[in-house]
Amino acid sequence: MDVTPKQGDSSPFNRTAQHDAKRAAILSQAAKLFNSKGSRATTLKDIAESLGLTKTSLYYYVKTKEELIYQCYMAALEHHHATLDDIERTYKDPLERASAFFLQQFESWLAARDGKDVYIAALLEIASLKGPHREEVEKQYIRMFTRVRQYLRDGVSSGVLRKELEPTSATRAILGSMEWIFYWLHAVDDEEVRSIARQAMNILAHGLCADGKVYVPTPLSFENDSLIGAQGFNREQQNRLKQMAFYKTGTWFFNKKGFNGSSLDEIAEHLNVSKGAFYYHIKNKEDLLFNCYSYSLDTTERIYDKASQSDGTGLQQMEEACRRIFHVQNSDDGPLVRYNTITSLPADRRKLILKRTNAANSRFGDFIRRGIDDGSLRDESVFIAQNLITGAINASMDIKLWRRVDNIDEAAIDYFDIFFNGLLPRN
Repeated sequence: MDVTPKQGDSSPFNRTAQHDAKRAAILSQAAKLFNSKGSRATTLKDIAESLGLTKTSLYYYVKTKEELIYQCYMAALEHHHATLDDIERTYKDPLERASAFFLQQFESWLAARDGKDVYIAALLEIASLKGPHREEVEKQYIRMFTRVRQYLRDGVSSGVLRKELEPTSATRAILGSMEWIFYWLHAVDDEEVRSIARQAMNILAHGLCADGKVYVPTPLSFENDSLIGAQGFNREQQNRLKQMAFYKTGTWFFNKKGFNGSSLDEIAEHLNVSKGAFYYHIKNKEDLLFNCYSYSLDTTERIYDKASQSDGTGLQQMEEACRRIFHVQNSDDGPLVRYNTITSLPADRRKLILKRTNAANSRFGDFIRRGIDDGSLRDESVFIAQNLITGAINASMDIKLWRRVDNIDEAAIDYFDIFFNGLLPRN
């Protein structure tokens, strides 16, 4: 009989377990820094020093930042799939499965902040990855998306969820809200996180529209929505139009490829302009990114102005703003910049953009307050509601990658329907 003692995972002599534990600690710390500072502003030296390691020691586990981002994203997706596996073993009801997955994101965030679990990277810069790395991460992300969407499809077919729900659009909106939580939960005390999670899920389940009613969107016209029109031989206006073309194209590249993956030369070539003409208007890549954010905020502020001037209820004004922003995101008027790249700006410029963004978001909150006051919206937390919808708006570009779009506004109505009418049948 063999009585040789076994080396458990916790044994200091189990090299495999020790290696895995160190790798997990590196990925957790990298995820924390990427989420808070962004990948561009985070160096391998920052990660090594925060863990008390030398860069040489870190290179034993990862050779480049590209490789580290890839490993962080794969670890995050492995975590999400393991969560879904556990949920599917535990629950049969489609709504319970979808709810459990959404609520678990808050639990994971809280556990990491309290030091009880590892940090999970927010999957916001997939576009910055290259070649096989990007392909594998996208493959696993799509598999996660498909699993969550199947819960909604099963719920619609069984009658547990509203038959009018469009599962693909609803899944994209839910994941967009989910991926945004680390932007705003940092302002919340630990003891409030679970309560906020339940309130957020209640909004998704029941919608914001007043009880007993089904919100039916009103027709909108999108004519004359452009920020500026051509003015013949007006040189100042012509230069402004050229700058807008640079900002729109720059935004498209930053959204698709991230800050590090975007090249000013490539953007100039895409616009079919000489480098000299391009650099006459654009000083450098950081300056272009800052102006892309400014242009996007100009656009959203103009949309909020237009919505607030309508005679509708608070619900109608809020829904109009959502649809107009969605239209810009998915038409030739856009896209708007995704906030994945905000940490690529230096601190002073980032503060300016975030100050304007917070002011714009507060106007969105004004629509919600107006709706609560006039009875068109249920009395839910304005803070939670506006952040859920803001996350979905940030993820609303390129809806054509996820579903067929014959009419952009009809796709917008499907996309935001979950926030107004909810997942459950209306009473």
